[in-house]
Amino acid sequence: MLTNRQLLVLQVIIDEFIQTAQPIGSRSIAKKEDVSFSSATIRNEMADLEEMGFIEKTHSSSGRVPSEKGYRFYVDHLLSPFRLSKSDLNIITDTFEKEMVEFEQVVQKSAQVLSNLTNYTSIILGPEVFETKLKQLQIISLSAHTAVAILVTNTGHVEHRSFSVPAKIRPSDLEKMVNILNERLVGVPIIQLHEKLSTEIALLLHSYMEDVDLAYQYLQSAFFDEQQVKLYVGGKTNILMQPEFKDIEKIRSLYSVIEQEDEIADLLRAATGGLKVSIGQENKIDAMQDCSLITATYSLGDNQLGTIALLGPTRMEYSRVISLLNVLSSRLTKTFHSWY
Repeated sequence: MLTNRQLLVLQVIIDEFIQTAQPIGSRSIAKKEDVSFSSATIRNEMADLEEMGFIEKTHSSSGRVPSEKGYRFYVDHLLSPFRLSKSDLNIITDTFEKEMVEFEQVVQKSAQVLSNLTNYTSIILGPEVFETKLKQLQIISLSAHTAVAILVTNTGHVEHRSFSVPAKIRPSDLEKMVNILNERLVGVPIIQLHEKLSTEIALLLHSYMEDVDLAYQYLQSAFFDEQQVKLYVGGKTNILMQPEFKDIEKIRSLYSVIEQEDEIADLLRAATGGLKVSIGQENKIDAMQDCSLITATYSLGDNQLGTIALLGPTRMEYSRVISLLNVLSSRLTKTFHSWY
């Protein structure tokens, strides 16, 4: 158990290091308004904190820097609620008050705003088609033999694909099929559509159409093939501005991971239950073990729809970042409720 004096010294070291990225010495701590004890006493407390693993001595300075254990304790026990500035809140409010026709636009804009406000890299996992429900299907003919298939989900996601229409398939048959699907499948989770189509809908289609199998084959490829993950990244180059990331190999490894969207999506998809802070080696991806990753989820009712994340150095401005993520996740959730 840390004493009150040790808690104060640890908090001053971490707060100061977050702001300056410079090792902190006892004389700097002694000059703080809240510190009323001598440099000698502070040095003793720092020696104890180092022995317990909360701070570390660098090779280039006699000062100390926080360890991962120190950051973990700081986040879990020493953070105070952060009051966001009026400017920050106005920027977020303006983002959500702009007219946007798709939820994807809101998510993409949120990623940009978050990275701009923090100077870290933001990553947002958007609502995935297979985790959402069907709102509408539509086929639009572009010519005698080409058409575009449009799928709209309850999350505002719009997927459209062009495809060739075989001469054997009459446009009227495609139109009948789409009408039947809209009548019977609206509100059904996308992941259940294939099963519904192959059972209860199949007999109904055969009674209204010719060449059902061929038409279904083309609609299957147009609408229900595996969808790409929806990952939105803002401020990818912000990492370059952090003094911790001057090592070219370290940057290359981190960028390589960010480009692997499936791996990042799996990581964010596993972030459930609100806000989570992963520091240094708590991150399972090797290239992120010099970073902190903070995630927050957004939802529609009881259904988690996506994850907001900020990636930055372990020397992250945790209190402000956590407040920003809480506000943004809340606004995304409220936007969903207002739309659906």
